[in-house]
Amino acid sequence: MSILIQHTTAITLDAEDRVLEDVDILIEGKTISALGTALPRPADAEIIDGRERVALPGFFNAHTHAAMTLERGWAEDLPFDRWLNEKIWVAESAMEAEDVYWGAALACCEMLRSGTVAFADHYFWMDNVARAVEEAGMKANLAWCQFGLGLEQEVGGVSLDETIAFVRRWHGAAEGRIRCVLGPHSPYMCPPDFLRRVADAAAALDVGVHLHVAESDEQVANSLTAHGKTPVAHLAALGLFDRPTIAAHCIAVNDADIAILAEKGVHVAHTPKTYLKLAMGMASLPRLLTGGVSVALGTDGPASNSDLNMLEVLRLTGLYHKNALRRPEAFPRTQILRLATQAGAEAMGFSGSGVLAPGRPADLILLDTQSPHWFPRHDLAAGVVYTSHPSDVSHVIVDGRLLLRDGELLTLDEERIRYEAERRAFRMVGAPMRPMRRYRG
Repeated sequence: MSILIQHTTAITLDAEDRVLEDVDILIEGKTISALGTALPRPADAEIIDGRERVALPGFFNAHTHAAMTLERGWAEDLPFDRWLNEKIWVAESAMEAEDVYWGAALACCEMLRSGTVAFADHYFWMDNVARAVEEAGMKANLAWCQFGLGLEQEVGGVSLDETIAFVRRWHGAAEGRIRCVLGPHSPYMCPPDFLRRVADAAAALDVGVHLHVAESDEQVANSLTAHGKTPVAHLAALGLFDRPTIAAHCIAVNDADIAILAEKGVHVAHTPKTYLKLAMGMASLPRLLTGGVSVALGTDGPASNSDLNMLEVLRLTGLYHKNALRRPEAFPRTQILRLATQAGAEAMGFSGSGVLAPGRPADLILLDTQSPHWFPRHDLAAGVVYTSHPSDVSHVIVDGRLLLRDGELLTLDEERIRYEAERRAFRMVGAPMRPMRRYRG
């Protein structure tokens, strides 16, 4: 079956930053086969009226913990160390494997409704996240989080060998929509020997790594004391960055760290809403980009940032960094859109996505521009970044398959998911809980 979107405005995000008005987009199989005017209609095509809508590549959320939807609003108004030690890591001691499925399914509903087509997830019981992704029809890069401190401190008591088996089960599954990597938590929690084992296992599996890096000055100071190196230099010395890597945050990095990240081709996931909400300080996005580091945007988990809305991340990225630099011309709208689409797709291993052009994967969204907040429609790219709401997302297409049509989810039972997720969340935080480990930045 094919899809023909007629008479739309396309923000292509191609090399020329073309915005094409009153064009048709033909999707055949998993790819965009044509983009132009008055395209012929295949006999089997589903027709989408693109008038009053803007089409653009779907968003790739470069770092999140999807099933943390169950902890949304549970750990509020706390500094980072107390947020982990008193709330998050305690609540997770009562988590069950099936909880993760329903929390991840709820996240998929939320992400699809705000235009996200793929996400890089770092959490526990990842077979259940993979199950939710497969059913939703989305794309994902999945990492099973581990601490390497002994089985009693791992959620579910899962060993590295078991997470390796997960990678073997799911890498390349769902017709290539699921990619898997290894997920050590961080250099401040994971012992060096464990990180070396992860690096060796990733090389043997020919997969990448996803972890948290350099979230505070305290972590840097402690790393210098313990290892004589910054967290970035420490990970490089252990061989972690010899594999394709998503390094979440990198808030506290120096020029030498930035040079290492650039040289090793590390993808830094920038999640500004979490930094603001937890008062962690802001990662220096301009320094990272100027230093040649690949940066992609993400939401982080909904326990720390409250939602999975990439449209809000676009807005915060532009507003914060323009103001910090005192340069309103910094971070033009199409650059921000690329960080949320092409850069995330590259980080997750879906490098063909992020551009509307013939031959590219059909991972795209449509936004309805008829609500009052869009008018007058001088600049639709600016409208996406600074004006749009999740409720504007009318259609989501992944690998040529409609997942959201006129605001209706087609692959997920949203009513049941909402019920099960909330029931399990209340059970989880009402159950006997215990500290499993302590943050030691």
